[in-house]
Amino acid sequence: MDWIARLIYGALVWKERQRAKWRRGPEQARGPKEKKEHLITGARGETLVYWHLRQAGYAIIARNRRPRRRGGELDMIGWDGPVLAFIEVKTRSGREAGPPEAAVSRRQQERVMHSAREYMKRLKRKPQAYRFDIAGVLWDPVAGYKVHVTKDAFKE
Repeated sequence: MDWIARLIYGALVWKERQRAKWRRGPEQARGPKEKKEHLITGARGETLVYWHLRQAGYAIIARNRRPRRRGGELDMIGWDGPVLAFIEVKTRSGREAGPPEAAVSRRQQERVMHSAREYMKRLKRKPQAYRFDIAGVLWDPVAGYKVHVTKDAFKE
């Protein structure tokens, strides 16, 4: 099964490099006109992170999970071996605002932690260990997307 994730991830990276080669950045992505460009870029980044994590051995069990109460969203939830990981994904199309990982503010971290607690309350079997990861996706005009995962990026 890992070979499938490697194949799909490789194809996505190749596609993004081709798009960059032909000077088609995320701001020129095709999609429904009513969707804002940053949402299209974010969705593309999340798809790339999903396959990157699968290739790295994660078993992704949920994407874009919203808690029943209050705001917030868990971008991805997956098992990294025996550890349940809550993954926040940030995609950027340039370094002007700093690395994508720096865009996760303390307030956003608290929202993710709250959503994770709500999610774990509904689990029948509680995980022995869990952590919060950040997956940063940077659009490079030459190389396409680059993914960097920071494990255990913040604590409760």
